[in-house]
Amino acid sequence: MKQITYIFISLLSVFLLTVSCQDDDPTVGDLLTPTNLQVTATIVGQDANNPNGDGSGVVNFNASADDTITYRFVYEGNEQTNPTGTATFTFSNLGVNTYTVTVIAYGTGGNSTLTTITVDVLATYAPPAELLDKLVGNGSRTWRIKSEQQGHFGLGPVGGTTPVEWYGAGPDEKAGVGMYDDRYIFNADGTFTFITNNTNDDPTTDVSGTVFGRIDLIDELGGSGGNVNGADVENLPYDDFQENWTLIAPGGVETISLTGNGFIGYYTGGSHTYEIYDRSIPNELVLRTTDGNGEFDWWFIITSAEPSGNNFQTQYNNLVWQDEFDTNGAPDAANWTYDLGAGGWGNQEEQSYTNSANNVIIEDGVLKITAIKEAGGTYTSARLKSEDLFEFTYGRVEVRAKLPASQGTWPAIWMLGEDYQTNTWPGCGEIDIMEQKGQDKNTILGTVHHPGVSPGGGDSATTALPTSTTEFHNYSVEWTDTTITFLVDDFVYHTVDNNVTLPFNSDFFLILNVAMGGTLGGTIDPNFTQDTMEIDYVRVYQ
Repeated sequence: MKQITYIFISLLSVFLLTVSCQDDDPTVGDLLTPTNLQVTATIVGQDANNPNGDGSGVVNFNASADDTITYRFVYEGNEQTNPTGTATFTFSNLGVNTYTVTVIAYGTGGNSTLTTITVDVLATYAPPAELLDKLVGNGSRTWRIKSEQQGHFGLGPVGGTTPVEWYGAGPDEKAGVGMYDDRYIFNADGTFTFITNNTNDDPTTDVSGTVFGRIDLIDELGGSGGNVNGADVENLPYDDFQENWTLIAPGGVETISLTGNGFIGYYTGGSHTYEIYDRSIPNELVLRTTDGNGEFDWWFIITSAEPSGNNFQTQYNNLVWQDEFDTNGAPDAANWTYDLGAGGWGNQEEQSYTNSANNVIIEDGVLKITAIKEAGGTYTSARLKSEDLFEFTYGRVEVRAKLPASQGTWPAIWMLGEDYQTNTWPGCGEIDIMEQKGQDKNTILGTVHHPGVSPGGGDSATTALPTSTTEFHNYSVEWTDTTITFLVDDFVYHTVDNNVTLPFNSDFFLILNVAMGGTLGGTIDPNFTQDTMEIDYVRVYQ
């Protein structure tokens, strides 16, 4: 791998400084030397009671000078270049430590002026062992953009709390732009290795590759070429490189801080810090960073698992049953009946189910199941089922849906064994095609319940889906006599073995509902009024 060194840069800076100081006249022909260089440092969290900051170790620097084109900030080999004169460094040595940062202002023709500034900074954050283990394992761990995942890359408003709120890339949507073949290695010694093409290192190492980033901002890398596509620069030629990484927690938020021009996925400039928005899923992190223009928050899903060749091939292609919800009004009585009343069937849910048009209706080609907080503070919703109308053994179920976003809502698309009244749960078996917790709207679950694993959590798995409440997704299950496979947008995220000892070899029926609270819904937002699960279609293939 190519090691970035700063020896040449430092020598060049000294040479330029020497040249610029040979004459007291700040102009040499048309060449201008910056003058009046001023630098200020703002330690994050600094006040009268915390003179050295809040313990995050983050310091923002601002420089200004006359006749200046750009500024370079240097600390122990770590560099940031910015034409606006701003930079952010994170100092992670525990306790109060003194640091010296060199600031160079560059004028026309490379003429420069240099100064230094000293700061005393407090750092108190010690990363939890489980986070360090997740990032580096026993010494190093390699990560990549999870290109097969919906919403693996996208953007939203600065400070927004919904991942990829304004745009989220579909599976493999950005193939061929110089992002999916990148690899990011977090090493236990604090070095961060960026491999710009992981496919060309066999049998010998080839450091060449390409990267992907924001127009103009990506110029900070100093490369040339690439393909400009709108506001993006695709396939900018760039070699493997190395920076450093630390874990910080400004404001209590776990954050990865990269030195120099280190970045992940898509070059956005800015502070080169990546907030860890979610790390609950094994082998995955959901990250966000604000770009150098202060224009967007950029979101990334990275994984330490290599692609598994997820080319799923269904064995069921004969459409045997469907509801496209094309007729406005009440759901088709030939397809659906209802569970009615309160209780939640042992799950401590707080809603009562009705068949009122307020809670269930078809409008504009979409089935809408709406949970409502009524005037007395109670909750109503709806639960549709195909019991005694359509029941089947084995097949592929596909449901295209958009989920409610409110805290405390528990949407579910699932199936129950038709003999549940005589073969009580979990003996009858349950297949949860899709469920979502009320406190986590960025993740979905696929689960089976049977006597071997329930009561309890069942045989379950999750996958990140940050746009589940803002976009329609295809939730499906492939059910055979040997396996039950869970997919979202044709991506396999959970597989369960089936055999003759399990209850998954006889007829089941379909259920669609939105519960409130309970064991999976959790605490309901006190400001909740109503929210809806929208379903575009339900299809069954055999």
